[in-house]
Amino acid sequence: MAHAFKLPDLGEGLTEGEVSRWLVAEGQEVREDDALVEIQTDKATVEIPSPYEGSVLRILVAEGEIVPVGTELVIIGDPSETISVAERKAPSNSLLQGAGAVASSGGVGRVQATPVVRRIAAELGVDLTGVSGSGPGGRVTEDDVRAAGAGATPKEGRREKLRGVRRAIAEHMTRAHREVPAVTWVEECDFEHVPMEQLVARVVKACAEALIEFPELNARLEGDEIVYLQRYDIGVAVQTDHGLVVPVVRGVDARTVDEIHGELDRLAAAAREGTLASAEVRDSTFTVTSAGKLAGLFQTPLVNHPEVAILSIGRVAPKAVVRDGAIVVRKTGAIAISFDHRVIDGARAAAFGLAVISRVERGPAS
Repeated sequence: MAHAFKLPDLGEGLTEGEVSRWLVAEGQEVREDDALVEIQTDKATVEIPSPYEGSVLRILVAEGEIVPVGTELVIIGDPSETISVAERKAPSNSLLQGAGAVASSGGVGRVQATPVVRRIAAELGVDLTGVSGSGPGGRVTEDDVRAAGAGATPKEGRREKLRGVRRAIAEHMTRAHREVPAVTWVEECDFEHVPMEQLVARVVKACAEALIEFPELNARLEGDEIVYLQRYDIGVAVQTDHGLVVPVVRGVDARTVDEIHGELDRLAAAAREGTLASAEVRDSTFTVTSAGKLAGLFQTPLVNHPEVAILSIGRVAPKAVVRDGAIVVRKTGAIAISFDHRVIDGARAAAFGLAVISRVERGPAS
């Protein structure tokens, strides 16, 4: 008997997911608990196992499509079983481009076209219902679509749909920019006595200690209430091939710099490998970001909503500075803090920034 596998509830209030990558193909035999599909949420990529044993009869949702929880993703059953096209929808992009003609849905008069043809039609702005198909059985071919779109105004440049982490970043940053009236404060920091391999860990630790003194930067704005958080879970931005990911170091206030450094290495490796658990990228209370040598003099980072403040580290490099009336060369960089002005006053943000810098410059407490 054929079974329809639906997108499960992934928890944490998530209501939808993107089919990031299919790990099986139509006609492939799978066993129970075999890896079936990778689902990308706005938190992480989750590999979902098959709950059934049998043959993959039909993949219903193509890679790159975003669907709500409960949507049928794939049909698994006995190879002898057949699935009526009229009963199941077909993918809408090029995942099954070699599978032949499929219908957009059941019923007479529906356009017959392969997923890749549908994708090309969407890119060219061609309405398939108005195209006469020259292929077998009236199927619309790529040539038919391109001919129909020949009179349309061409679109410039290579186009790539927002997917996965990049889509989540776009949505998150748009919301942050729209909702948070942010201001950025910048000051120089002397990193002369900071081992560069521990730079981020030192700053993260300094932030946690300073946040205890300045609780309004470790907070949330929920409606007409400011929620002061009693934990110090700091997100650290990590650049990956798929975009920016922000894994979270938990309980920073109770960890040593060495422990924070080790945890950062582990989380960064998992982020780049795409193996972070969803719990490792959620519920941070404050964020630190640094682009290392590419950082530039300083940045004006966007607040990581729903947090109310973020700290960025500019490029650290030798610089001529004045110390005790003499010009000396010191490893110097800028610390920038963007903050939600609805919650944090400028003077308090500046005082917090100076408290962080002071801790970084004098090193961790013994």
